[in-house]
Amino acid sequence: MGRMGAVNYTELGAFLRSRRERIRPADVGLPSGPRRRVPGLRREEVAQLAGASVDYYNELERGAGSQPSEQMIAALARALRLSADERDYLYRLADRPVPVQGGAASHVHPGMLDLLGRMASTPAQVITDLHVTLVQNPLAVALLGDQSGLRGPRASFVHRWFTEPAARDLYPEADHAAQSRAFVADLRAAAARRDARDPEAGTMIRTLLGLSPEFAALWADHDVAVRRDDRKRLNHPTLGLIEVNCLNLFSEDGRQRLLWFTPAVGTESAGLLELLAVVGTQEVAPSSTVSPATRTAGRSPRRSG
Repeated sequence: MGRMGAVNYTELGAFLRSRRERIRPADVGLPSGPRRRVPGLRREEVAQLAGASVDYYNELERGAGSQPSEQMIAALARALRLSADERDYLYRLADRPVPVQGGAASHVHPGMLDLLGRMASTPAQVITDLHVTLVQNPLAVALLGDQSGLRGPRASFVHRWFTEPAARDLYPEADHAAQSRAFVADLRAAAARRDARDPEAGTMIRTLLGLSPEFAALWADHDVAVRRDDRKRLNHPTLGLIEVNCLNLFSEDGRQRLLWFTPAVGTESAGLLELLAVVGTQEVAPSSTVSPATRTAGRSPRRSG
């Protein structure tokens, strides 16, 4: 099948197949298995990693099926560890606009994804400098809830923090004021690091200035500080209060961060973090609305923050 509308289905299917065949299972944290007869990943493995149905992914590789959504393309790019150029090519084959860097569909560097995949025993996630969650590992979903499936202004946790009271349930009330100040100072640093004409940061700041008197008051203080290493207290709906160290690894341009959470010394958090995998899979059932990272883990979102 050739072109249907503006989507080049034939090339799209061939490109997906070529990228799938070059990846070893170990590259994406999957066991090789003794009876693997095909090079690279199996189709069902790519579908699982991208949060797609096996039938739908099979249709895409055959050069058929419906036009993939922007969210699906982003998920496939991450599952197949595409470079930035390959990711952009995939968007164009599917006749979808290439997303600007920094949004919810931002390209995650394969090296950062590789590090995330190796943190199987540690809650970890990749976020943008505007606190948009791009991808989470299963333990991060269990600790923080699924944050990676949101779109529009709500995709930013900072936006939700100042506009949705439920987002603050993640932190004890006594910590809210300090978190608010830290978020605003970090946002000012991110906005300054971006191009002055960058529409995403500017729109976000103007929106929050109009919606949140608290944000406006803090913004007027002109505090600026990049969030690097934090000690946080997090509310978990089953395990209670968990005190963690939040560590950051920044991309070269500063627009993305790999966050991981370790137990705070002198607390009971080490044991609580070990329970996350068990609790996370038992409390909730799978849902059709979860993100690719969550669907792979068999969990659905539990809270907004």
